[in-house]
Amino acid sequence: MLDSIERTASYIKSRIGDFEPEVGIILGTGLGGLVKEIAVEKQLPYSNIPGFPISTLEFHSGRLIFGELAGKKVVAMQGRLHYYEGYSMQQITFPVRVMKMLGIKTLFVSNASGALNPAFKKGDLMVIDDHINLQPTNPLVGTNHDELGPRFPDMSEPYDLGLVQKALQIAADNNITCHRGVYVAVMGPNLETRAEYRYLRIIGGDAVGMSTAPEVIVANHMGLPVFAISVLTDEGFPDQLKPVSIEEIIEVANNAEPDLTFIMKELIAGS
Repeated sequence: MLDSIERTASYIKSRIGDFEPEVGIILGTGLGGLVKEIAVEKQLPYSNIPGFPISTLEFHSGRLIFGELAGKKVVAMQGRLHYYEGYSMQQITFPVRVMKMLGIKTLFVSNASGALNPAFKKGDLMVIDDHINLQPTNPLVGTNHDELGPRFPDMSEPYDLGLVQKALQIAADNNITCHRGVYVAVMGPNLETRAEYRYLRIIGGDAVGMSTAPEVIVANHMGLPVFAISVLTDEGFPDQLKPVSIEEIIEVANNAEPDLTFIMKELIAGS
């Protein structure tokens, strides 16, 4: 794996010259519009990058974007990878390792998720301050490379609490509805049953989604501080459950995107 990471990072460096990103960004479902705020210097399709997995979802663009955002040099993944697409956890998290090799100091993550906490509503934002990982395997399974991180990484603060507090303050100062909560990561791709939503709430979840935890685990393994935020695109309240389509989820994410973009830009500017 080390050789693969180094080969891919070397290829990318050969294409971006002396550009050295400080911040890595992973853009989730319906949230690729943050790229419009980046002063783009270079774009690399995943399909052109040796060893880089390709997103199979039609609504994920599948490009690495290099440029400046809020005064910081950034690399943004416009389109992420999911376990339900058939990738291994190592493939899903490979881009995080490559971004760390390119020099990023902080990782910012966004996703679309379903609300479990009845105090939260569709269209709200939620800053993630912890997660419960129910996905069927872990990206750190297998040989550990000490050059990347320790065999048994600590996860007592998987999401940087300083960034969590700053984001909530930015939201409050600008009248943006933004909660703080626990994200539950499940495999997907189906949405949950009533009983499953009830169970996820009982075990402490405030929102549920199909991503994020693997990338956050690997970032922590490599010593990268992480900030993550969800757009709550649907409501998983078992006694009021209604059918939901991916088109509806993307529409809600698109509508919430300006507020998410504002928080991310302000946070990155001050990081």
